[in-house]
Amino acid sequence: MYAERPALLDGAVLWTRTAAAGPTEARPVLPDGCMDLIWADGRLLVAGPDTRAYVPGEFAARYAGVRFAPGDAPAFFGVPAHELRDRRVPLGTLWGEAPARRLGERITDAPDPAAALEELVLRRAADVLAPDPLLRAVVARLAAGRTVADTAEEVGLGVRRLHRRSLDAFGYGPKTLARVLRLQRALALVRAGVPYAEAALRAGCADQAHLARETRALAGTTLGAYALSAGASANSETPLPSGSRTTA
Repeated sequence: MYAERPALLDGAVLWTRTAAAGPTEARPVLPDGCMDLIWADGRLLVAGPDTRAYVPGEFAARYAGVRFAPGDAPAFFGVPAHELRDRRVPLGTLWGEAPARRLGERITDAPDPAAALEELVLRRAADVLAPDPLLRAVVARLAAGRTVADTAEEVGLGVRRLHRRSLDAFGYGPKTLARVLRLQRALALVRAGVPYAEAALRAGCADQAHLARETRALAGTTLGAYALSAGASANSETPLPSGSRTTA
């Protein structure tokens, strides 16, 4: 069972997942421009920004995660996003094995691990730099369908400088981020029952064929398979979400 809510940290989402009894099918996690801190049965892991659908390879009975807004996590973890692109790594790799183990044990022993994880994130976030409003502006413009060139001009950066800033903040360049955000817009429309061709145009794709290619390239599935999975369950993990990032 999967659930999520807005976290107390600005722009973040707190999510939980409890595995069903018995074998379950691994659900791909789609790129969304975000990074997560995950507690998985006592382990703390970091999910880096994805450029393609990620299929979990190992499982835990209980998960809790904080999904950071695009661009916010690198300051929190102390590492450029591109170093974690398409990776899941133990938190100890970044913060040291002993400190990460102690934090994991503290969360595991808490009555509510999700709340304890959120508290950890809030405490550390207070000690690092506040979210960069320029990066927030970049995300907002690309999410609204602005071109990379227009976005660079509107935020006062050259295209090359925007690319460098994006690698550190999002894990990839603004063109890839724009594709990821556009696919998320389109698939949200598909989940809402909008016909494929209309969803493609409203999201900013050239046509339905363009959306179909992007779905294959970034989500690793077809539009039809995605829509079928999305209609099969009411929870946000089953229909191939960006959502919870269980581990590999």
